[in-house]
Amino acid sequence: MEKGGHGGKSAAVPAPHLQPPPQPRKERRPSMFEKEAYAQILRERLRESFHDVQYVEPPFDDSIADLGKEWKSALAKLKFANSYRMEPLKKFQAHSVETKVQQILKESLKDVKYDDEVFSHLSLELADRILSAVKEFGYHRYKFIIKVLFIQKTGQAINVASRWIWDVAWDSWVAAKHETETYVALALVFALYCE
Repeated sequence: MEKGGHGGKSAAVPAPHLQPPPQPRKERRPSMFEKEAYAQILRERLRESFHDVQYVEPPFDDSIADLGKEWKSALAKLKFANSYRMEPLKKFQAHSVETKVQQILKESLKDVKYDDEVFSHLSLELADRILSAVKEFGYHRYKFIIKVLFIQKTGQAINVASRWIWDVAWDSWVAAKHETETYVALALVFALYCE
């Protein structure tokens, strides 16, 4: 038997510790307060939008740090404590809403003849007017869905149906109709209570 070395035991030689090669640092994203980067940041945020940002002049002055705090607070979501309210303070009054919607239809359509192109824009305008009028009643925690239909009278029959899952106690709907010689205008307002 051969002895290997002076002490009878071979000395363990530590292997050189291999360190991973250093990775290149990521490039820093530009700050929204740098002049040349501001329009680029807006372009990135609006990439999916139809709008194209040509040039935006950011508000530069001495209080730029305060401005960032104001923007953050403006963009933050408001958090409200849960009130555990399961019913509305003011229940949706279908009759009063129906008379208001009927009045809006009558005023808006008194001398209007049937035209496809005019009615496509008019239906949106009427829906917006009806929505703002219904919101003036002050039904808190209600969400409203407005549907305005124009049907040309050409001797046909039509059935309009809507199906919803809702709470029968608090949710409701209203239908108002305005009829002339050439068309029928139908406005539907759905009021859904959100707890």
